[in-house]
Amino acid sequence: MPRVNRTVALSLLIVCSLVFLLFQLYYYRKYVGKQTGPHILNPAGHLTTSQVQWQTVKTFLALAQRFRLPLFLADTIALSLLSQDALRQQDLLVREPHCSFLCTGRPVTSFALQANRWKYDPGFLLAAEQKGFELMELRGEDPRLASLDTLSGEQIPLHFLFRLHNYVIQVVFLYERSGNYLWHGPLRLQADMDRSFAPFKLLDYGYHSGAYDRPELILTVLDGLDVRVPRNVSSFVAQQKHARFLECRYREARNFLQLYPDDSSVVAVDFRRKAKTLLHLAARTLTQLGVPFWLSSGTCLGWFRQCNIISYSRDVDIGIFIKDYRPDIIAAFRKAGLSLKHKFGKVEDSLELSFLSDDIKLDIFFFYEDADVWNGGTQAKSGRKFKYIFPRFSLCWAEFLELKVRVPCETLDYVMANYGTTWNIPVTSWDWKTSPSNVQENGVWPVSEWEEVIQVY
Repeated sequence: MPRVNRTVALSLLIVCSLVFLLFQLYYYRKYVGKQTGPHILNPAGHLTTSQVQWQTVKTFLALAQRFRLPLFLADTIALSLLSQDALRQQDLLVREPHCSFLCTGRPVTSFALQANRWKYDPGFLLAAEQKGFELMELRGEDPRLASLDTLSGEQIPLHFLFRLHNYVIQVVFLYERSGNYLWHGPLRLQADMDRSFAPFKLLDYGYHSGAYDRPELILTVLDGLDVRVPRNVSSFVAQQKHARFLECRYREARNFLQLYPDDSSVVAVDFRRKAKTLLHLAARTLTQLGVPFWLSSGTCLGWFRQCNIISYSRDVDIGIFIKDYRPDIIAAFRKAGLSLKHKFGKVEDSLELSFLSDDIKLDIFFFYEDADVWNGGTQAKSGRKFKYIFPRFSLCWAEFLELKVRVPCETLDYVMANYGTTWNIPVTSWDWKTSPSNVQENGVWPVSEWEEVIQVY
């Protein structure tokens, strides 16, 4: 048998190996590379998109930990998957680092950054770039510097979008505001920005500005990764659904006050001080009861038109949906130091409460929803009933007198319903029975019910 030359044999093996490698490369590019979405091999040899998302989040969180970013998980779908039982199963999650919570089926995961606890560090962004992340940084004006005297021009970071393997990490910046709450700004793309960079319609944050109570955070383990999450997950997710925030319109307010300078007399200044104290007291009392309210009537007009209390209004007005009424509201306000001035109507019809504190009146109007949205009014001496009809509205957060409060999101429509098209012209003489644009006669209370529906103290 002829002897085989070892060099020839080695050469044949090398050629065969190269042919096999080229075949593998061809097969991958032709059949695997065309599959939709990013894929990597998991330990079992199967291609999964969830593993890519998990690796992306893992890489990002490692960077965040290295640069001490004060992050917490804010992704609404991921948070909705959590439960108190899941948070207790940390040992299981450590032993079994599959992607059960962080891989939500969406190509985006959202985190929130507590901006007051982090100094902007370009080194973090550079390190992210070195790891392969692409960055889109979105900035906006700092509303905390805006006032009736100064319009903010300083730009602050509002959102970071990190992209790797076609997955996006959204980082939304939460800033502390003077009303003791957290705020994030809207996500607005500049004309030269890539609108295909991220699935913007899928982002949890940025469609509007948002306001949140400061959450208590806990460190837990999700899918084998250390992650901070709100302790009360359900509360945070519920807040996110109704977090839309409206800024006071400082520019328009300045223009208004140039035409109609505010009253700076001692009496007016004293009233505004007392009204602010009363509004804060009302907010604390109703929050303790779990009763949502919003600025209504003249107080809402003052916020919308001039970012302040209307000095000649002489009262504070708030609205509450009748479905949120609680029988202990009167007792709670009395306990807080207010006296009941009058109670008109009843829970089923035209309820209205008025309290007094330091000679300033707090009017609480209860709103009913049937064919219309309306609140009622009652004339004590005659028993005549009145009805004030509003277009349907939703509620947003706003800041007023260093307090986070609700206002109608459709504020202009709400104000115009009450004050007509001339709402931006001050009217110091006001008759609640005839002046409002939306007032209607609504009958007369039967005399037999007066003892119940007309109570004056």
